[in-house]
Amino acid sequence: MTTGITRVQLVSPYALSVPGGVQTQVRAMAAELASRGVSVTVCSPGLHDEALESLGIAHVAVGRVLAVPANGSRAPVTLSSLASRTFASIAATLRDGVVHVHEPFAPVAAYGLLRAHRRPTVGTFHRGGGGPAYVAGKPIFRLLARGLDEATAVSDFAAATIAEATGIHPEVLFNGIEDAAIRAAVPHPTTAPTILFVGRHEERKGLGVLLEALKRIDLPIECWVLGRGPQTESLQRRHAADRRVVWLGAASDTEKFSRLRGADVLCVPSLGGESFGLVPLEGMAAGTAVVASDIEGYREATAGHARLVAPSDPDALALALREAIEHPATNKALKAAAEHAAHWSMAALVDRYLVRYERAAERFART
Repeated sequence: MTTGITRVQLVSPYALSVPGGVQTQVRAMAAELASRGVSVTVCSPGLHDEALESLGIAHVAVGRVLAVPANGSRAPVTLSSLASRTFASIAATLRDGVVHVHEPFAPVAAYGLLRAHRRPTVGTFHRGGGGPAYVAGKPIFRLLARGLDEATAVSDFAAATIAEATGIHPEVLFNGIEDAAIRAAVPHPTTAPTILFVGRHEERKGLGVLLEALKRIDLPIECWVLGRGPQTESLQRRHAADRRVVWLGAASDTEKFSRLRGADVLCVPSLGGESFGLVPLEGMAAGTAVVASDIEGYREATAGHARLVAPSDPDALALALREAIEHPATNKALKAAAEHAAHWSMAALVDRYLVRYERAAERFART
């Protein structure tokens, strides 16, 4: 797709060094834009990301990271006014460029550039489910919203959340998956039927529920656990006797995609607060059977191509996992799931955003 946009500033309010859905989107979007000849600058708090630089993508990292409770998790944001000013000053220099802010109202990375509104600006809302912060921050959010020329959301759930909180009605797009890279990954070898968990080790992601479910499955299986988080050590101690659990720690995308391709079942047992089913879609793209919680974001994304069970129910999860292992999905069903997931590729998502970038530039020019 041809476009007149030559420069894009991608802003993440969350530190890229901490795993998360927004961070994954920012990295993958930056890589896709750069592959199309767009000059990309990524801005975020925390540590500098050498992997982005290796792709020719500038990364400006400013601001000490704080873990702030948000939506059942702890968001790695900054409260640094220096970060806000720095990112705003970069936006001001973007001739023929567009600013794209993910989760615009999360503290405080984008506040300065939204207030100044010196360049065309697109905002993407990810959060599903409101909370006290949305109520208390409504006057500030309405002020910051004036700095958005285009507003999008990753799902109907996320769109409804921000509409209720602020009155903004974003256009619904989606989160993108790295479909081609997933399909090209070499499957990791296995020695037994294997269940895979990918995610941050915190209560909302439901790893504890999965490990309790494993106690109810008396089969010679393995369970690969990717990621880390505040619950890692306590869960390792609690389930140390189960030698079927393999703790792999944080992993690169290359290893994650290889494990996705090698596993028999991807388990995504989140308890709630997920606005979009990015991880289930990655599993479907890998040709792996998916068992996930029956929550709004996952229902919307998987569209009948995954086994969905009630969240926080280890008995129901154990039953679904046993069924998936003992009665594997047919090749036809897995192929249909992979074809469904391909519609959510990062390439397709960037095609759509390039249209929104042009539209934002046109609207900004009229103001």
